Amino acid sequence: MKGEFVAAALAALASGVSAAHHRHAHEHLFRKGLNDTAAVCTPGCTTIWKTMTGEPTLVAPSTTKTQTQILTVTPSPKTSTQAPPPPPTTQAPPPPHATTEIVVVPTPVVTTCPTPGTYTFPATTVTIQKTTTVCDATSTKVPSGTHTIGGVTTVVVTATTVTCPVATIHTSGSVTTSTIVQTTYVCPSAGTYTIAPFTTTVSEETVIVYPTPATYSPGTYTAPKQVVTVTKTGFVYVCPLTSQGLSTSTPVSISTPAPAPTSVKTQAPPPPPVKTTEAPKKSEAPPPPPAKTSEAPKSSQAPPPPNNNGGDLVSNNDHLGMTYTPYVGSTGQCKTADQVDSDISAIKNAGFSVVRVYSTDCNTLENVGNACSKYGMKMIAGVFVKSSGCSINTPDIKEQVDELVAWGKWDLVVLLVVGNEAIMNNYCSPEQLKQLITDVKGKCSGKFNGKVTISETLNIWQREDVSSHLCSEVDITGANIHPYFNSGVAPSEAGQFVRGQISILQKICNKAVITLEVGWPSGGLDNGLAVVGLDAQSIAVKSIREQCGNEVIFFSLENDSWKQKGSCLCEDRWGVGKAFNILTSS
Repeated sequence: MKGEFVAAALAALASGVSAAHHRHAHEHLFRKGLNDTAAVCTPGCTTIWKTMTGEPTLVAPSTTKTQTQILTVTPSPKTSTQAPPPPPTTQAPPPPHATTEIVVVPTPVVTTCPTPGTYTFPATTVTIQKTTTVCDATSTKVPSGTHTIGGVTTVVVTATTVTCPVATIHTSGSVTTSTIVQTTYVCPSAGTYTIAPFTTTVSEETVIVYPTPATYSPGTYTAPKQVVTVTKTGFVYVCPLTSQGLSTSTPVSISTPAPAPTSVKTQAPPPPPVKTTEAPKKSEAPPPPPAKTSEAPKSSQAPPPPNNNGGDLVSNNDHLGMTYTPYVGSTGQCKTADQVDSDISAIKNAGFSVVRVYSTDCNTLENVGNACSKYGMKMIAGVFVKSSGCSINTPDIKEQVDELVAWGKWDLVVLLVVGNEAIMNNYCSPEQLKQLITDVKGKCSGKFNGKVTISETLNIWQREDVSSHLCSEVDITGANIHPYFNSGVAPSEAGQFVRGQISILQKICNKAVITLEVGWPSGGLDNGLAVVGLDAQSIAVKSIREQCGNEVIFFSLENDSWKQKGSCLCEDRWGVGKAFNILTSS
């Protein structure tokens, strides 16, 4: 297995029943995740997941497969049937060979929770020192019938020959071996192609688990301890790990796998400008780089029905709002008032009606507020929370709230967001964030009596301690949804994925939902079916616009080249401005 290919044992094409898709993606890394995500520790059962890897360079030649015996997890039996080893064969002794290094990688673990109950997943940390490609695992829910799944999806704009790693499955008895091999595929013309997919037939609605190639960059990957309450039989949970994107030279280490947020994104450092209240934690990137770009997708259909979030949080077209940070895309420095005015004018001319800002730094309230007033736009204002504290008396929070209270244009604000993924990033506990919301409302009373919410990912909202403390405090459920971090979601399915997450979120607090961030990167690493690129971004944005664009805030106006790329190599490439034909000031 050295150099020629990377083999990984996929923990069975196991199936569970009725598991809804979710993200998280953010994470933040290949979060992405499904709500059926993560390594499952089932009561009385053990899932063994082994990954064998070779050198990260993939070559196409002859491959020697490595088989791993699979233990099948079942709801009640205390014993697992192990596939019998292949009978011995007589052959000449193998020639001496060099030792192959086994690289531990943070592949998600896919298992099934057989019965309803509460499952606890311990924290996990994995450190890798070199880029490695292995078989990853993902899952998808399908109805009865024959289905084509998996493979590598690529979007090409002309006839092209594509060479890429693909995952293949070989079954011998009850032993399933998944292998990464290099393949060449000829795309005869422009279009979307899926290379080396699998075909399977099921007799009833089933969650199918299948392999996908995944590349891991050097860094430290972590997943926090999670407690998940399962209410369905056969719930499939896929556990991705979030990357810090930190290069390391320390030895490889790993602990028991555990789940990570479905939509976790790698966090970028705050912008360098003066009095920085830090930029939002996710990829807040603007439009993709120049070069050949596709025409902004024009939605030919009427906007989808709203989820009743009402008023100024639903538009009469297919793109409600855009996130905006007044930082120069190349440097992270504060933009001038004229540059901000130019950006807001361009956003308005593209048909948007709302701009979401995250904090008050860089004269955001004055410059963005003046421009929004001038061009007839509404604002979603924000109080940004970072690692310095989660109290109304934390200096940077107090400064933001004081500026909001002194501001004279609350008539522009349709929503106030307290914190952006503050719980997910461990900046606040649910109790602390609840108190902060109460205190912010108190400070702003008499000035602003509109809707207040938080912005977290779906998997955070699903935590009982979060919903029990915060559902009563928010007027609308605010969430960040990023389908890219779910490796089973192709660009063309992004809108359907977001719509599904919104439906799940509506049931948590029994309130309307506002999606405060949604987008797709134009560069970085492909994440299974979630391929990146300008064309892929354009397809994803079109899909989101068609499914739910009139009730979401797109992320973000322009690329943030000043940010670290993160392990997905995408954190600086989230600008969707060009997908809407917007030219920015920087």
